[in-house]
Amino acid sequence: MTKATVGIIFGGKSAEHEVSLQSAKNIVDAIDKNKYDVVLIGIDKDGKWHLNDQSSYLLNEENPKLIQLNKTNKGVAVVPGESTNQLINAADSQVLDQLDVVFPILHGTLGEDGSIQGMLRIANLPFVGTGVLGSAVSMDKDIAKRLLKEAGIKVAESFTYTKNKLSEINYQVAKEKLGLPMFIKPANQGSSVGVSKVRNEQEFYEGIKEAFQYDYKVLIEETIVGREVECAVLGNEDPIASLPGEILPQTDFYSYESKYIDEKGADLAIPAELSDDLTKKVQEKAVDVFQSLNCEGLARVDFFLLENGELVVNEVNTLPGFTRISMYPKLWEISGVSYPELISKLIELAIERHKRDEQLKNAVWED
Repeated sequence: MTKATVGIIFGGKSAEHEVSLQSAKNIVDAIDKNKYDVVLIGIDKDGKWHLNDQSSYLLNEENPKLIQLNKTNKGVAVVPGESTNQLINAADSQVLDQLDVVFPILHGTLGEDGSIQGMLRIANLPFVGTGVLGSAVSMDKDIAKRLLKEAGIKVAESFTYTKNKLSEINYQVAKEKLGLPMFIKPANQGSSVGVSKVRNEQEFYEGIKEAFQYDYKVLIEETIVGREVECAVLGNEDPIASLPGEILPQTDFYSYESKYIDEKGADLAIPAELSDDLTKKVQEKAVDVFQSLNCEGLARVDFFLLENGELVVNEVNTLPGFTRISMYPKLWEISGVSYPELISKLIELAIERHKRDEQLKNAVWED
Protein backbone atom coordinates (compact mmCIF):
# COMPACT_ATOMS: atom_id res chain seq x y z
CA MET A 1 0.00 0.00 0.00
CA THR A 2 1.34 3.42 -0.98
CA LYS A 3 1.80 5.63 2.05
CA ALA A 4 0.54 9.22 2.08
CA THR A 5 2.93 12.01 3.04
CA VAL A 6 1.66 14.19 5.87
CA GLY A 7 3.22 17.57 6.52
CA ILE A 8 2.97 18.47 10.19
CA ILE A 9 3.31 22.24 10.63
CA PHE A 10 3.92 23.26 14.23
CA GLY A 11 5.37 25.96 16.48
CA GLY A 12 4.42 29.41 15.20
CA LYS A 13 4.60 33.00 16.38
CA SER A 14 1.69 32.82 18.81
CA ALA A 15 1.77 32.82 22.60
CA GLU A 16 0.88 29.12 22.37
CA HIS A 17 4.12 28.17 20.58
CA GLU A 18 5.24 25.71 23.25
CA VAL A 19 1.81 24.06 23.38
CA SER A 20 2.07 23.44 19.64
CA LEU A 21 5.48 21.80 20.08
CA GLN A 22 3.99 19.41 22.62
CA SER A 23 1.03 18.67 20.35
CA ALA A 24 3.32 17.95 17.41
CA LYS A 25 5.37 15.51 19.47
CA ASN A 26 2.25 13.60 20.45
CA ILE A 27 1.04 13.39 16.85
CA VAL A 28 4.44 12.27 15.52
CA ASP A 29 4.65 9.60 18.21
CA ALA A 30 1.10 8.33 17.62
CA ILE A 31 0.58 8.55 13.85
CA ASP A 32 0.24 5.23 12.01
CA LYS A 33 3.68 4.76 10.42
CA ASN A 34 2.32 1.99 8.20
CA LYS A 35 -0.06 4.46 6.52
CA TYR A 36 1.80 7.75 6.63
CA ASP A 37 5.23 9.25 6.05
CA VAL A 38 5.80 12.45 8.01
CA VAL A 39 7.46 15.70 6.96
CA LEU A 40 8.07 18.09 9.85
CA ILE A 41 7.90 21.85 9.28
CA GLY A 42 8.64 23.88 12.38
CA ILE A 43 7.88 27.60 12.54
CA ASP A 44 10.03 29.54 14.97
CA LYS A 45 8.89 32.49 17.06
CA ASP A 46 10.10 34.92 14.39
CA GLY A 47 7.92 33.22 11.79
CA LYS A 48 10.69 31.45 9.87
CA TRP A 49 9.88 27.98 8.53
CA HIS A 50 12.33 25.13 9.13
CA LEU A 51 12.45 21.66 7.59
CA ASN A 52 13.10 19.41 10.57
CA ASP A 53 14.37 15.88 11.05
CA GLN A 54 12.28 13.54 13.21
CA SER A 55 15.30 12.56 15.26
CA SER A 56 16.08 16.11 16.41
CA TYR A 57 13.18 18.50 15.85
CA LEU A 58 12.72 19.38 19.52
CA LEU A 59 14.98 20.40 22.37
CA ASN A 60 14.08 19.55 25.98
CA GLU A 61 11.08 17.68 24.64
CA GLU A 62 10.19 16.07 27.97
CA ASN A 63 10.01 19.37 29.84
CA PRO A 64 7.00 21.55 28.89
CA LYS A 65 8.59 24.57 30.60
CA LEU A 66 11.81 24.33 28.58
CA ILE A 67 10.70 22.70 25.31
CA GLN A 68 12.04 24.45 22.18
CA LEU A 69 12.04 24.10 18.42
CA ASN A 70 15.40 22.94 17.10
CA LYS A 71 16.04 25.47 14.36
CA THR A 72 17.73 24.28 11.17
CA ASN A 73 19.42 25.88 8.18
CA LYS A 74 16.80 24.33 5.89
CA GLY A 75 14.29 27.08 5.20
CA VAL A 76 10.97 26.25 3.54
CA ALA A 77 8.87 28.24 1.09
CA VAL A 78 5.44 27.51 -0.38
CA VAL A 79 4.61 27.86 -4.08
CA PRO A 80 0.93 28.93 -4.34
CA GLY A 81 -1.40 27.31 -6.85
CA GLU A 82 0.80 24.36 -7.80
CA SER A 83 -0.81 20.92 -7.90
CA THR A 84 2.65 19.40 -7.34
CA ASN A 85 5.94 20.66 -5.96
CA GLN A 86 4.32 23.09 -3.50
CA LEU A 87 7.26 23.08 -1.09
CA ILE A 88 10.72 24.28 -2.03
CA ASN A 89 14.00 24.96 -0.25
CA ALA A 90 13.99 28.71 0.40
CA ALA A 91 17.74 28.97 -0.21
CA ASP A 92 18.16 27.19 -3.55
CA SER A 93 14.56 26.62 -4.79
CA GLN A 94 15.06 22.87 -4.90
CA VAL A 95 11.80 20.89 -4.64
CA LEU A 96 11.25 19.23 -1.27
CA ASP A 97 9.01 16.34 -0.36
CA GLN A 98 5.62 16.43 -2.04
CA LEU A 99 2.83 16.56 0.54
CA ASP A 100 -0.51 14.79 0.20
CA VAL A 101 -2.07 16.53 3.19
CA VAL A 102 -1.09 18.98 5.94
CA PHE A 103 -1.78 18.73 9.65
CA PRO A 104 -1.35 22.33 10.86
CA ILE A 105 -1.16 21.81 14.61
CA LEU A 106 -0.67 25.53 15.23
CA HIS A 107 -2.58 26.91 18.19
CA GLY A 108 -3.59 30.54 18.59
CA THR A 109 -2.73 33.55 16.43
CA LEU A 110 -1.79 32.84 12.78
CA GLY A 111 -2.48 29.12 13.27
CA GLU A 112 -6.06 28.88 14.44
CA ASP A 113 -7.53 32.11 13.11
CA GLY A 114 -7.80 31.30 9.41
CA SER A 115 -4.36 32.62 8.42
CA ILE A 116 -2.54 29.34 7.77
CA GLN A 117 -5.78 27.86 6.42
CA GLY A 118 -5.98 30.57 3.76
CA MET A 119 -2.39 30.03 2.75
CA LEU A 120 -2.89 26.27 2.45
CA ARG A 121 -5.99 26.79 0.31
CA ILE A 122 -4.06 29.05 -2.04
CA ALA A 123 -1.31 26.43 -2.16
CA ASN A 124 -3.95 23.81 -3.09
CA LEU A 125 -3.01 21.58 -0.16
CA PRO A 126 -5.58 19.54 1.77
CA PHE A 127 -5.38 20.33 5.48
CA VAL A 128 -6.77 19.01 8.74
CA GLY A 129 -9.35 21.11 10.53
CA THR A 130 -11.77 23.93 9.96
CA GLY A 131 -11.47 26.21 6.94
CA VAL A 132 -10.81 29.93 6.73
CA LEU A 133 -14.20 31.29 7.79
CA GLY A 134 -14.93 28.85 10.60
CA SER A 135 -11.42 29.24 12.00
CA ALA A 136 -11.59 33.03 11.95
CA VAL A 137 -15.00 33.41 13.57
CA SER A 138 -14.40 30.71 16.18
CA MET A 139 -11.09 32.28 17.20
CA ASP A 140 -12.64 35.71 17.71
CA LYS A 141 -14.66 35.34 20.92
CA ASP A 142 -16.66 38.48 20.17
CA ILE A 143 -17.75 37.36 16.69
CA ALA A 144 -18.37 33.80 17.85
CA LYS A 145 -20.69 35.07 20.60
CA ARG A 146 -22.65 37.17 18.12
CA LEU A 147 -23.15 34.25 15.73
CA LEU A 148 -24.13 31.86 18.51
CA LYS A 149 -26.65 34.35 19.90
CA GLU A 150 -28.13 34.68 16.41
CA ALA A 151 -28.48 30.88 16.35
CA GLY A 152 -30.31 30.95 19.68
CA ILE A 153 -27.43 29.43 21.62
CA LYS A 154 -26.75 30.88 25.07
CA VAL A 155 -23.39 32.53 25.84
CA ALA A 156 -22.07 34.54 28.79
CA GLU A 157 -22.91 38.24 28.86
CA SER A 158 -19.97 40.50 28.06
CA PHE A 159 -18.73 43.84 26.80
CA THR A 160 -16.25 44.19 23.93
CA TYR A 161 -13.77 47.05 23.56
CA THR A 162 -11.14 47.81 20.95
CA LYS A 163 -7.94 49.56 21.96
CA ASN A 164 -9.04 52.92 20.54
CA LYS A 165 -11.95 52.81 23.04
CA LEU A 166 -9.66 52.29 26.02
CA SER A 167 -10.76 55.55 27.67
CA GLU A 168 -14.38 54.32 27.68
CA ILE A 169 -13.67 51.23 29.78
CA ASN A 170 -15.14 51.82 33.23
CA TYR A 171 -14.89 49.50 36.22
CA GLN A 172 -18.07 50.70 37.92
CA VAL A 173 -20.17 50.27 34.77
CA ALA A 174 -18.80 46.77 34.19
CA LYS A 175 -19.31 45.84 37.84
CA GLU A 176 -22.92 47.05 37.79
CA LYS A 177 -23.77 45.14 34.62
CA LEU A 178 -21.74 41.95 35.08
CA GLY A 179 -21.14 41.61 38.81
CA LEU A 180 -18.03 40.30 40.54
CA PRO A 181 -15.80 38.51 39.89
CA MET A 182 -15.40 39.18 36.15
CA PHE A 183 -13.16 37.70 33.49
CA ILE A 184 -11.11 39.84 31.10
CA LYS A 185 -9.93 38.14 27.92
CA PRO A 186 -8.15 38.98 24.68
CA ALA A 187 -10.68 38.37 21.90
CA ASN A 188 -8.26 36.37 19.74
CA GLN A 189 -6.28 34.10 22.02
CA GLY A 190 -6.74 30.55 23.28
CA SER A 191 -5.48 28.38 26.13
CA SER A 192 -6.39 31.10 28.67
CA VAL A 193 -3.48 33.25 27.43
CA GLY A 194 -3.88 36.81 28.74
CA VAL A 195 -7.01 35.94 30.74
CA SER A 196 -7.56 37.47 34.19
CA LYS A 197 -10.17 36.78 36.85
CA VAL A 198 -10.74 40.11 38.61
CA ARG A 199 -12.45 40.93 41.91
CA ASN A 200 -11.71 44.62 42.45
CA GLU A 201 -10.88 47.83 40.62
CA GLN A 202 -7.10 47.43 40.74
CA GLU A 203 -7.25 43.89 39.34
CA PHE A 204 -9.74 45.10 36.70
CA TYR A 205 -7.43 47.70 35.18
CA GLU A 206 -4.43 45.38 35.50
CA GLY A 207 -6.43 42.74 33.64
CA ILE A 208 -7.34 45.21 30.89
CA LYS A 209 -3.68 46.12 30.46
CA GLU A 210 -2.69 42.45 30.37
CA ALA A 211 -5.33 41.50 27.78
CA PHE A 212 -4.40 44.38 25.45
CA GLN A 213 -0.86 43.01 25.29
CA TYR A 214 -2.23 40.07 23.27
CA ASP A 215 -4.93 41.64 21.11
CA TYR A 216 -6.43 44.96 20.04
CA LYS A 217 -9.86 43.79 21.17
CA VAL A 218 -10.80 42.54 24.64
CA LEU A 219 -13.87 41.08 26.31
CA ILE A 220 -15.09 41.81 29.82
CA GLU A 221 -17.27 38.84 30.71
CA GLU A 222 -19.55 37.80 33.53
CA THR A 223 -18.63 34.82 35.68
CA ILE A 224 -20.85 31.82 35.04
CA VAL A 225 -21.22 29.49 38.02
CA GLY A 226 -21.53 25.97 36.71
CA ARG A 227 -19.72 22.76 35.91
CA GLU A 228 -17.09 23.04 33.16
CA VAL A 229 -18.08 20.43 30.59
CA GLU A 230 -16.28 19.86 27.29
CA CYS A 231 -17.24 17.85 24.23
CA ALA A 232 -15.15 16.85 21.21
CA VAL A 233 -16.69 17.03 17.74
CA LEU A 234 -15.42 15.20 14.66
CA GLY A 235 -16.58 15.32 11.05
CA ASN A 236 -17.40 17.47 8.03
CA GLU A 237 -21.01 17.68 6.81
CA ASP A 238 -22.27 15.07 9.29
CA PRO A 239 -20.25 15.57 12.49
CA ILE A 240 -20.46 13.40 15.59
CA ALA A 241 -19.80 14.24 19.24
CA SER A 242 -17.79 12.33 21.84
CA LEU A 243 -18.84 11.53 25.35
CA PRO A 244 -18.46 14.74 27.39
CA GLY A 245 -15.72 15.30 29.94
CA GLU A 246 -15.54 17.63 32.90
CA ILE A 247 -12.77 19.95 34.08
CA LEU A 248 -12.31 20.05 37.85
CA PRO A 249 -9.81 22.91 38.35
CA GLN A 250 -7.61 22.69 41.42
CA THR A 251 -6.65 26.34 40.99
CA ASP A 252 -8.74 29.53 40.81
CA PHE A 253 -9.57 28.90 37.16
CA TYR A 254 -8.43 26.65 34.32
CA SER A 255 -5.32 28.60 33.36
CA TYR A 256 -2.57 28.02 30.78
CA GLU A 257 -0.40 26.43 33.50
CA SER A 258 -3.22 24.08 34.50
CA LYS A 259 -3.78 22.96 30.90
CA TYR A 260 -0.26 22.32 29.73
CA ILE A 261 2.36 22.47 32.48
CA ASP A 262 1.00 21.62 35.93
CA GLU A 263 -0.38 18.07 35.80
CA LYS A 264 -2.02 18.69 39.18
CA GLY A 265 -3.59 21.98 38.07
CA ALA A 266 -6.87 20.27 37.21
CA ASP A 267 -8.56 16.89 37.48
CA LEU A 268 -10.34 15.55 34.42
CA ALA A 269 -13.51 13.52 34.85
CA ILE A 270 -13.59 11.46 31.65
CA PRO A 271 -16.38 10.79 30.97
CA ALA A 272 -18.27 13.40 32.96
CA GLU A 273 -20.74 12.10 35.52
CA LEU A 274 -23.94 13.04 33.70
CA SER A 275 -27.27 11.38 33.19
CA ASP A 276 -27.94 9.82 29.81
CA ASP A 277 -30.32 12.67 28.98
CA LEU A 278 -27.74 15.35 29.90
CA THR A 279 -25.02 13.54 27.99
CA LYS A 280 -27.21 13.51 24.88
CA LYS A 281 -28.08 17.18 25.39
CA VAL A 282 -24.40 18.16 25.58
CA GLN A 283 -23.57 16.13 22.47
CA GLU A 284 -26.43 17.60 20.45
CA LYS A 285 -25.63 21.15 21.55
CA ALA A 286 -21.93 20.67 20.73
CA VAL A 287 -22.84 19.65 17.17
CA ASP A 288 -25.20 22.65 16.90
CA VAL A 289 -22.39 25.00 17.97
CA PHE A 290 -19.92 23.31 15.59
CA GLN A 291 -22.23 23.78 12.63
CA SER A 292 -23.36 27.29 13.62
CA LEU A 293 -19.74 28.47 13.43
CA ASN A 294 -19.06 26.69 10.11
CA CYS A 295 -16.55 24.28 11.66
CA GLU A 296 -15.25 21.17 9.92
CA GLY A 297 -12.84 18.39 10.78
CA LEU A 298 -12.56 18.90 14.50
CA ALA A 299 -13.33 21.21 17.36
CA ARG A 300 -13.72 21.09 21.12
CA VAL A 301 -16.81 22.85 22.44
CA ASP A 302 -16.63 24.05 26.05
CA PHE A 303 -19.76 24.63 28.11
CA PHE A 304 -20.84 25.71 31.55
CA LEU A 305 -23.55 23.38 32.82
CA LEU A 306 -25.86 25.25 35.18
CA GLU A 307 -27.76 23.70 38.10
CA ASN A 308 -31.01 23.90 36.14
CA GLY A 309 -29.50 21.86 33.29
CA GLU A 310 -29.02 24.84 30.96
CA LEU A 311 -25.87 24.93 28.84
CA VAL A 312 -23.88 28.13 28.29
CA VAL A 313 -21.12 28.08 25.64
CA ASN A 314 -17.76 29.18 27.00
CA GLU A 315 -15.66 28.87 23.85
CA VAL A 316 -14.95 26.80 20.76
CA ASN A 317 -11.44 25.59 20.00
CA THR A 318 -10.94 24.57 16.35
CA LEU A 319 -7.40 23.21 16.86
CA PRO A 320 -7.49 21.86 20.40
CA GLY A 321 -4.35 20.63 22.08
CA PHE A 322 -2.99 17.16 21.38
CA THR A 323 -0.66 17.03 24.37
CA ARG A 324 -0.63 13.96 26.61
CA ILE A 325 -2.95 15.71 29.09
CA SER A 326 -5.25 17.29 26.48
CA MET A 327 -9.00 16.75 26.61
CA TYR A 328 -9.78 16.30 22.89
CA PRO A 329 -7.95 13.00 22.23
CA LYS A 330 -8.85 11.70 25.70
CA LEU A 331 -12.56 12.21 25.02
CA TRP A 332 -12.37 10.27 21.78
CA GLU A 333 -10.36 7.52 23.43
CA ILE A 334 -13.12 6.86 25.98
CA SER A 335 -15.64 7.16 23.14
CA GLY A 336 -13.98 4.27 21.32
CA VAL A 337 -11.57 6.03 18.95
CA SER A 338 -7.91 5.42 19.75
CA TYR A 339 -5.24 8.09 19.40
CA PRO A 340 -3.78 6.71 16.12
CA GLU A 341 -7.29 6.11 14.73
CA LEU A 342 -8.26 9.69 15.56
CA ILE A 343 -5.27 11.12 13.70
CA SER A 344 -6.01 8.91 10.68
CA LYS A 345 -9.66 9.94 10.69
CA LEU A 346 -8.74 13.64 10.77
CA ILE A 347 -6.40 13.16 7.81
CA GLU A 348 -9.09 11.27 5.90
CA LEU A 349 -11.60 14.05 6.59
CA ALA A 350 -9.12 16.64 5.27
CA ILE A 351 -8.62 14.76 2.01
CA GLU A 352 -12.37 14.13 1.69
CA ARG A 353 -13.16 17.84 2.05
CA HIS A 354 -10.44 18.84 -0.42
CA LYS A 355 -11.87 16.47 -3.04
CA ARG A 356 -15.34 17.83 -2.37
CA ASP A 357 -14.18 21.43 -2.81
CA GLU A 358 -12.39 20.58 -6.06
CA GLN A 359 -15.78 19.66 -7.54
CA LEU A 360 -16.96 23.25 -7.27
CA LYS A 361 -16.90 25.33 -10.42
CA ASN A 362 -14.88 28.52 -10.59
CA ALA A 363 -16.39 31.36 -12.59
CA VAL A 364 -14.63 32.02 -15.89
CA TRP A 365 -15.36 35.33 -17.55
CA GLU A 366 -15.04 35.58 -21.30
CA ASP A 367 -15.22 38.63 -23.54
